[in-house]
Amino acid sequence: MVWLKWFPWRFIVRRVARAHGFLDPIALLARLRGFAQPSEVHEPIELLRAGVVLHARGLLNSRVLQHNLDWVWPYWVDRQFDPKDNAFIPRAFSFTLINLTHRNWTAIGLPDCPELPIVDPRGLLTPFFDGWSLDGWILTEDGRFLLPSRSASSVQRLNLGESLAVKTETHQDNLSLITHAEVQLENDTPTCRMRLNACADTKAWAIVALRPYNPEGVSFIHKIALSSDRTTWAIDGHRAVEFSVPVDRHHVSRYRNGDVYSHLCDLTEENQVKGEAGMATAAALFKLEPDKPRDIVVSVPLKIDRSPTHLTSASWHEIMRDRCELHIPDEDFQLLYNVALRTLVLNSPGDVYPGPFTYKRFWFRDAAFIIYALLCAGFIERAERALDRFPARQNAFGFFHSQDGEWDSNGEALWIIYRFCRFTGRPPKDNWWKSILRGARWISKKRLSDDHNSPHSGLLPAGFSAEHLGPNDYYYWDDFWGISGLHAAAGLAGSMGHNKAKEEFIGEATEFSAAVDRSLNKVFKHLGRPAMPASPHRRLDSGAIGSLAAGYPLRLFLPDDTRLLDTVDFLLANCFVDGGFFHEITHSGINAYLTLHVAQILLRAGNPRYFDLMTSVAELASPTGQWPEAIHPHTRGGCMGDGQHVWAAAEWVLMIRNCFVREEGNSLILASGILQRWLGGRSTLSFGPAPTSFGTLRLSIEPERDKIAISWQGAWHSEPPVIKVQVPGFAPLIAEPDQNYIELNRGDAL
Repeated sequence: MVWLKWFPWRFIVRRVARAHGFLDPIALLARLRGFAQPSEVHEPIELLRAGVVLHARGLLNSRVLQHNLDWVWPYWVDRQFDPKDNAFIPRAFSFTLINLTHRNWTAIGLPDCPELPIVDPRGLLTPFFDGWSLDGWILTEDGRFLLPSRSASSVQRLNLGESLAVKTETHQDNLSLITHAEVQLENDTPTCRMRLNACADTKAWAIVALRPYNPEGVSFIHKIALSSDRTTWAIDGHRAVEFSVPVDRHHVSRYRNGDVYSHLCDLTEENQVKGEAGMATAAALFKLEPDKPRDIVVSVPLKIDRSPTHLTSASWHEIMRDRCELHIPDEDFQLLYNVALRTLVLNSPGDVYPGPFTYKRFWFRDAAFIIYALLCAGFIERAERALDRFPARQNAFGFFHSQDGEWDSNGEALWIIYRFCRFTGRPPKDNWWKSILRGARWISKKRLSDDHNSPHSGLLPAGFSAEHLGPNDYYYWDDFWGISGLHAAAGLAGSMGHNKAKEEFIGEATEFSAAVDRSLNKVFKHLGRPAMPASPHRRLDSGAIGSLAAGYPLRLFLPDDTRLLDTVDFLLANCFVDGGFFHEITHSGINAYLTLHVAQILLRAGNPRYFDLMTSVAELASPTGQWPEAIHPHTRGGCMGDGQHVWAAAEWVLMIRNCFVREEGNSLILASGILQRWLGGRSTLSFGPAPTSFGTLRLSIEPERDKIAISWQGAWHSEPPVIKVQVPGFAPLIAEPDQNYIELNRGDAL
């Protein structure tokens, strides 16, 4: 097949395009690449593949949705098609229709079960990844409908307990529908269950509707059959849906006949349908007597891989038993923390995923933050098994590969491995060590020539940034991670007694840091201010958010470094909308997790504005305590990425953790993010057991009328760290080596 390399593909593509009156695609791509820095990878195939899938569905949506507006569609479709709604999007010459306004959903499931059903804001349940959905409706005999996706309002919340359960309540015109979706273990099989509680003021029907779509759009159904005992649906010949009682009435429809919604009053029943277009629909109807609530349970067994890294017998209670607990007199912050912990667990069945649907795949970038949050929350074994998968993702050259052309991954992999070893007090595993060596040396070899002339001399090459900083460029984000990766490798080498490798990596990190400093000095002279743009070739824009990595989470710069603080000043002045960071590049929405990156810099610098940003992020959370990757500034719904962004949940855990305990050098700083309003009553604040680089800490803060008592207990790996107590509004204190208790007199407040 060597001849394929020499086949004149470009000539043929150009010739065919011109013959049919199209623009020359080769020339167009060349023009596009002129807006980016030269790079060995132009567009990572993984992102192109994901984009093609998204827009292929969007093309299908545009072909189906706008010509069938009499169908019952998901909530986001009704909003985007309503010209009176803030979510309305004109279609005009757009080829694709994509959910850009309400990308919100909540995953339910069991610990270590890879199947993650999702529930949309109006209760639409999608049991299988990217599959069809189940919806609940009510139809009265006098012709009134309750359709949650079309209702003016609905109330939804996430219940925490032995299962994660999403409860959705819709009330309209004396009709009431409450759906309760969860996953339970039944006969050793994870089973998705939706319980409908329906009530009407007259004779009516509770309806379970089978829908050929999900929160992203169309998802095909070709065949539907109701079993002879009227208790089971077979869908495309498999994947049964089971009803708790026999169906009283049943209707189906194929695409050419419209939605089954239009046939619910037909006198003739049909128990099966086959539709070539893949848009078959069905409705199972159950009798309702006036003012008598009725429960209908729908069960969908979830088939999973039975490999050892998947489903265990551990319950949610057992999984959460050893977590790092938070107790504060702030119900919203408390709930968001508790939900975030479960979001982390749910999306780490082996690998860690940044989302249960759109982003149900692996990236080192997201994994570094998610695993760090797992560590800080006390899920040590869960973090360890995710790290065990890292070496297999490293190629022969030492590159930790999740996507081509992204040069931050090696630094992220080494940094999080080092965090794990510091938190556990253990050296790296033997089978990790070779991977660590090769990964660190890849960073050194990948750097450009250090000729001191170009602004990007000595930096990592131009690469594509899936952190959405812009087209291919020499991103400081990559460089800061690379430097931290080398420092991490040096620390890991030292822990194993490999002093020669330790010195090698320290030297490489020092040279790399010097190259970045020289580049930033050139940028300073050009911009006239110390703020750090995304790359040495960029003006200041929202992409500068990536350069904050030098302060958080990497702590390469001191808390009061003017380059960090001036970057934050620029972002706060130019890139914030309604109290949240608005990323103009790709995301085009408010980012909860990036807002918290700014808050972390402010917290570390002792600037009280960190709490304003935390409050804004809390207000952006969905009713079920989730954040999409980016949030529409008007609808407050998701406009980018996964509707349940696990990185955002990780950042909330890390933000709360750093408010109670954070690390600086050889010190632990306690209570630096504690709010005065939390100390106004008599409620005890507590946090722990919290793993740190020095050992595990438990912290307790007891407000009293005239004083505040702060106590801690540490199980240290070796010598205890320096303990600094920095409660906002009070002078900082340093504890004596054997001290574990400090009292602050309220009269001494600054």
